[in-house]
Amino acid sequence: MRVTVDSDMCASTGGCVHQAPQVFEIRDDGFLYVLQEQPDESLRKQVTLAEELCPTGAISITD
Repeated sequence: MRVTVDSDMCASTGGCVHQAPQVFEIRDDGFLYVLQEQPDESLRKQVTLAEELCPTGAISITD
């Protein structure tokens, strides 16, 4: 699984951070960072939920 975020679409609302803090982080500069571009399969459920809850559709998961 590969996780990408379209930074032009991302509103940095933080929902993804709450769902998968091992994968996403909002830093002091206010931007979202992907900590693990290829997270372990055990995180799929959390990352998928983060993707589904993203209000701007900025998160993409590919296999």
